[in-house]
Order: sequence, then C-alpha cells, then structure tokens
Amino acid sequence: MTAAFVGMIAGMALAFAGFFGGFGAFLLVAALGGLGWAVGHWFDGGGRLQDLRDGYERSRR
Repeated sequence: MTAAFVGMIAGMALAFAGFFGGFGAFLLVAALGGLGWAVGHWFDGGGRLQDLRDGYERSRR
C-alpha cells in the first residue's frame, strides 16, 4: 500500500463526517481525498517538509 493510497483513504475518512450533509459533503469528500492523494504522492516521490519551508521562505522575500 503506497503513501498516496493511504493519504487518499485518510482524506476520505476525515471527510466522512460530512457525508450526511448532501452534495456539498460529497464534494468535500472528493476534495479531501484528492488532496490526501496528492500529498501522499508527493511524499512517495521523495518530497520533504524542508522543501515546503524553503519554498515558503523564498516567496516571502
């Protein structure tokens, strides 16, 4: 099981609380699932938290 898959499942599990809210909750589940997949895929590709911090520091200058 890859980190991308685990991230997608985690995003969907977090959004499951909104499941009973109708179509808006469906969109929330899809968005958080996609975000979880993207973060997991980034970590699988060798992404590090240091890269995010460095990018943030560069954008502040």
